[in-house]
Amino acid sequence: MAAPTHPLMPHATAAWLVDNSALTFDQIATFCGLHILEVQAIADDTAATKLAGRDPVRNGELSQEELDRGQADPDYNLKLSRQPEQSRRTTGPRYTPVSKRQDKPDGILWIIKNHPEITDNQISKLIGTTKTTISAIRDKSHWNYANLQPRDPVTLGLAGQREMDALVAAAAKKAGIDTSPNLEKLGEDRAALIEQLQAERVAAAYVAEHGEPVPGAGSGGTALEQGEALFRR
Repeated sequence: MAAPTHPLMPHATAAWLVDNSALTFDQIATFCGLHILEVQAIADDTAATKLAGRDPVRNGELSQEELDRGQADPDYNLKLSRQPEQSRRTTGPRYTPVSKRQDKPDGILWIIKNHPEITDNQISKLIGTTKTTISAIRDKSHWNYANLQPRDPVTLGLAGQREMDALVAAAAKKAGIDTSPNLEKLGEDRAALIEQLQAERVAAAYVAEHGEPVPGAGSGGTALEQGEALFRR
């Protein structure tokens, strides 16, 4: 198994480096294997998932000397410290805790709806289920299909984010699907997130100061609606 090239938890590591180092966004993105817009979103506090920072120095993924060298030279690419090889999962069905087994059909439905290029065999290996169950969900003959809700198997704890990303990339490549990021759309999404966050903060500050919702937004208006109402005044 090849040695890892990026930290075990790249987003959490990036969050720590943003808050605790003088590295540039480019350096952090390269070291963590992320897109620079993801690092900017973390720095702007607009990332979709708020993560507690993970110290790569304490966890042995980055030496203090290497960090100091990167902070002194903005063009320097940090090198990951050598890590023990992670044990590979043995062959055979994936073990899923009993408490999560009832969530498998929801995870399967999510994959079918969002990534139709992934084969039944790949789904079976990822989630640890039978092809019979997958086929029944595909053709809507599953006994409980009417009550299924498509939910991300990563969120459900049925698969790891890296496993899911690798599977999607492999299936897309085999199917000839272009998965290159749309930088223009990423920029638009980031701008929208920042605007929403600003509106919510303005509304929260108004409520804290005046003890009542923003006039014109309605008493039941969301923080975003109240913030937008303030901008319109």
